[in-house]
Amino acid sequence: MRTEPKLTRLDRVFARLDREPERPAHLDVPKMSRHRIVLFAATLAFYGAIVWAVVITSWLVRLDWQVMFFRPYQQWSGIHWFVDYYVVLGQRGPTAVMVAAWLGWRSWRQHTLRPLLALGVSLLLLNVTVGAAKYGMGRLGPHYATVIGSNEMWRGGDIFPSGHTANAVVTWGILAYMASTPRARRWLSAVSAVTSLGVGMATVYLGTHWLSDVLLGWAAGLLILLALPWFEPLIARSEARIFALRDRWRDRRSRAATAPVGPPPVVVTPLPADRDDVAARSPRAPVYLAPGPHTARSERTPITPAGSRRPPQPERHPRGSTPSARPLTGG
Repeated sequence: MRTEPKLTRLDRVFARLDREPERPAHLDVPKMSRHRIVLFAATLAFYGAIVWAVVITSWLVRLDWQVMFFRPYQQWSGIHWFVDYYVVLGQRGPTAVMVAAWLGWRSWRQHTLRPLLALGVSLLLLNVTVGAAKYGMGRLGPHYATVIGSNEMWRGGDIFPSGHTANAVVTWGILAYMASTPRARRWLSAVSAVTSLGVGMATVYLGTHWLSDVLLGWAAGLLILLALPWFEPLIARSEARIFALRDRWRDRRSRAATAPVGPPPVVVTPLPADRDDVAARSPRAPVYLAPGPHTARSERTPITPAGSRRPPQPERHPRGSTPSARPLTGG
């Protein structure tokens, strides 16, 4: 009786991915068009302009100090509790979990790993680019500023650009990037833009970032979203490799499940006809066997060992014969 193997949860997930897609197979994958390249170049130029304006301590730095001295959290203290909760939409941990849950459901429905892989690539680019800029420029935040009117650059800080703002742009913008239709992409782009704008202004309200930090954070996040089509071939190859590893693992499991289970076969060696065959087959006779053919005990020739230890007795006669009389001596 043959029983089917019990499927594990991972098997059911892969079986779901193997089914025919419920949506069209030709999902809209953004291409690196000329329009997108122009936007990428303009955003990169804006990024460089913000950095240069802060490095030379221009009017933008003076605006930063004016906003800091205005202290928005004191001017509008009634909304402080709301801003404390709203700024969580820019924290990397909670937003990554929420967006990954949604994209995981999309992967389940569309039977592809592309949404989750695109999220992983975007977060990796975010950590590398924004993290390198933060520690490379080392700007101090408003709460740790030392000299009034200075740009506070290269003082060991990690505030420029704003990580909350860049993270909000990337994590919520990836939903618009993965939209199935152009209409949904437009609506989600507007929602993600408003959300990331609110997160950036919330950090300025709380006094944790300069206004220029937020501007650079928006540019940094937008650069990552605009550059994602360049990584689509890498995402496709990674997906194909993951499914190839899955198929190999499945084949190994199926071979292990269909292999016969039982004791190993017993190999019986036939005994030789006589002992001469044993001596002829074995390359070397055992030490405990006498060389040559086996003979009966009565047929063996007695062998007198050389150099006997018994002293010579010339007067000894064999048994059964009468000994001769000894000569009498004496008078």
